[in-house]
Amino acid sequence: MKKQEKATEIYRRLAVEFPDAHCELNHDGPFQLVVATALSAQCTDVRVNMVTPVLFKAYPTPEKLAKAKQEDVEKIIHSTGFYKNKAKNIIACAQRIVTVHEGVVPQTIEELSALPGVGRKTANVVLSNAFNINHGVVVDTHVMRISGLLKITKEETPEKIEQDLMKLFPQKDWGMLSHLFIFLGRRVCIARRPQCDLCVLIDLCPSRTKTARAKSP
Repeated sequence: MKKQEKATEIYRRLAVEFPDAHCELNHDGPFQLVVATALSAQCTDVRVNMVTPVLFKAYPTPEKLAKAKQEDVEKIIHSTGFYKNKAKNIIACAQRIVTVHEGVVPQTIEELSALPGVGRKTANVVLSNAFNINHGVVVDTHVMRISGLLKITKEETPEKIEQDLMKLFPQKDWGMLSHLFIFLGRRVCIARRPQCDLCVLIDLCPSRTKTARAKSP
């Protein structure tokens, strides 16, 4: 099977397996998604979802967060890890949204990436999930790992992996692609205990376990 055909089949099977795949960061609007995604760095979505209701109750708008004291924000987001740097960044991010963008989250990759604490991955998350704009593919640890296991890329950096995935999959599927890989990574292809026998991609995966390999078609 050619790589392009393999990519098409991977997407088809995962779309059937996880029809409800979606962004698992709870949010109400683009601003909350920017902040939640920034907090999710090296932290689980579950933990972030425990913190953000308190954070957004105290600071429901960019204007409110822009005026927050860092130590107050640190107390709320402490459990997400790296809380000092994250608090500094999300406050600065809110300030830039207010001063540069009149309180409205921008809708371009360049403007989003210029926000403090917002890299290309976060920008892609916001564009895709808040604005339905597929500018690129969100490459997190799950997407990196599974892309490598499936051998659809030989690259090792998020930027280069993203470029490979963008070539293999249609632009209309870029946003959903990351959700499908993330759902697979969290529910079946778990890093420390992959359940290959339960995976719908078993026969397409060169990295499946030997036991699973024996059961594959």
